[in-house]
Amino acid sequence: MAHLKYYQFDFKAMGSPCSIQLYAKSEKRGRDAAEMAITDVNRLEALYSRYRADSFLSEINRVAAIAGNITVDEETAGLLDYAATCYQQSDGLFDITSGILRQAWNFKSSQLPTNEEIDRIKEKIGWNQLVWKRPFLSFGVPGMEIDFGGVVKEYAVDRAAALCSDAGIRHGVVNLGGDIKIIGSHPDDSPWRIAIRHPRHPDTALITLLLRAGAVASSGDYERCITINGMRYGHVLNPKTGWPVRHMAAVSIVGEYCVVAGSASTIGMLKEEQGSEWLSELGLPYLWVDVSGNAGGSLLEAETV
Repeated sequence: MAHLKYYQFDFKAMGSPCSIQLYAKSEKRGRDAAEMAITDVNRLEALYSRYRADSFLSEINRVAAIAGNITVDEETAGLLDYAATCYQQSDGLFDITSGILRQAWNFKSSQLPTNEEIDRIKEKIGWNQLVWKRPFLSFGVPGMEIDFGGVVKEYAVDRAAALCSDAGIRHGVVNLGGDIKIIGSHPDDSPWRIAIRHPRHPDTALITLLLRAGAVASSGDYERCITINGMRYGHVLNPKTGWPVRHMAAVSIVGEYCVVAGSASTIGMLKEEQGSEWLSELGLPYLWVDVSGNAGGSLLEAETV
């Protein structure tokens, strides 16, 4: 077998620093594979970004604003099917219609929303208030929105890794802002070292995972938060209450697919006090840290997965 060399390609996408690390026979082969993956990540961002008026997501939400209906393509239908599954398996806690709560929560301000503000927005939240029958999506309440923020980045990780693999890459890792998929071990079969940071001490690794395959994703209250009167309010919002979760500080999960690990880590956060029990029953390797600093989970016992 020809000697493989290590290459790293850094880029920004979906509001995050990203990288693709891989081994290839030449820089051209490595760059070609990485550029194919990066192009696809950019394609998904252009389709599903809520910050772009020309995205398909924005088109969907213009229809949602008037309680209309729209026909979606096969890829979007797959994301909606997955969102429906997450909604059901989380007892309604993982809800892609809840992103509209950002209208009440400004994490750059020092003010809390009023209960009246939140109640007004909650009337427009609820997967059960839309009708999804492939390929037709209909909205039952004017002013609703959907947001694929909890799904698309992780889906992009899985696709990027698959594209690299299809291009002949057998050893590498895709990292989109901390959502990670392993393409294969290092060429000498040694694992990749993936550090999980402490939610309260970002420069400190809580644990270092040794992975030869699979994916890892984390959810936490540290990405965007405000502290008012000594109380911390994170960006993981419960769609039923409209308020941030208050029990878990961070959840990390290892799975075969990043999209599954990502949604499961978010559900673990949303489950509050029942989070550790739900994660245990899920059966995937996991780690949690609560707001008091307590930690638990199967990953603490076995760092090599």
